[in-house]
Amino acid sequence: MRRIFVLIASVATLIGLWIIPGPAAATPSYCGLVWGSLDKTSPAMTAAPITGIRSGQHECFDRLVVDVAGSGAGYRVGYVDAMTLDGSGKLVPLRGGAVLNVVILAPAHNDAGQETFRPGNRNELVDVAGYQTFRQVAWGGTFEGQTTVGLGVRARLPMRVFTLDGPGGGSRVVVDVAHFW
Repeated sequence: MRRIFVLIASVATLIGLWIIPGPAAATPSYCGLVWGSLDKTSPAMTAAPITGIRSGQHECFDRLVVDVAGSGAGYRVGYVDAMTLDGSGKLVPLRGGAVLNVVILAPAHNDAGQETFRPGNRNELVDVAGYQTFRQVAWGGTFEGQTTVGLGVRARLPMRVFTLDGPGGGSRVVVDVAHFW
């Protein structure tokens, strides 16, 4: 009797394994990107000032670049519910389904207090019309040695942040936001 029970249980198990599909193969990520959407930080501060902000489009992501006159600028970049101006806390409205708060740990003025980056239009730092992910880049201000930029994006998407040396003795803080998950 026990043998029959074991046989029936074995056959049932084999049938179950045959009928029930195994775990689905992992869907490859978009363009092979594995960035995620959690906050990114690098704690290094610098007195070297910000000199420019620009953007670019790539096949798999949109890119924001902040130019710094020296090396070693850190950053804090993360999704927030709303962006506010440095110092005052006044709301900065941004287009898009999500907001990235980009804080560069460098001022936008030199040691004499002279501006090294003056936005022509604080609400449109760079033209991102036609970008797949970016919707708006706005000025958040420079206060107590750090500079804030708001980045309105289509949705909360994977992003990465890193620094690059150059050109010359300067450096760049780069923020890439993927087009899709």
